[in-house]
Amino acid sequence: MTVVQMVNQEASPVAPCVAEDTHPRPDGQDKYTISEVAAFTGMSAHTLRWYERIGLMPHVDRSNTGQRRFSNHDLDWLAFVGKLRLTGMPVADMVTYAELVRAGKRTEAQRKALLEATRVDVVQRIAELQDTLTVLDHKIQTYAGTELVPERTGV
Repeated sequence: MTVVQMVNQEASPVAPCVAEDTHPRPDGQDKYTISEVAAFTGMSAHTLRWYERIGLMPHVDRSNTGQRRFSNHDLDWLAFVGKLRLTGMPVADMVTYAELVRAGKRTEAQRKALLEATRVDVVQRIAELQDTLTVLDHKIQTYAGTELVPERTGV
């Protein structure tokens, strides 16, 4: 099955903001420092502060000394933002999406439209990558001696 075929299959119903187990969290803990969140997510502390500053991150609680204290909900949101980053969605669109989420249920249609447009872009990129993979596989086979095809240089 090709990547494109896999993308076109029905997606399983998964909550969009559920964090993956790739960044385990300490048992029984729901407040994390910025350095812990950086370790969990692979994002730098600078990026996390920037996300908060531009409105991509909802308000993060603070300790009595002013240090950020991220919740499990914040980690779930950051996992979703990480997925949006992988799609190539522009930061401005991610911020728009975050604003729509904060605006509540009445913006669900707009959020859906934004995600659907992003999905179209992702499917197109996957098709381009699949084509590129085919070319690479052909070249690898050529170098492995399984095909005796002259190299095309475009000249």
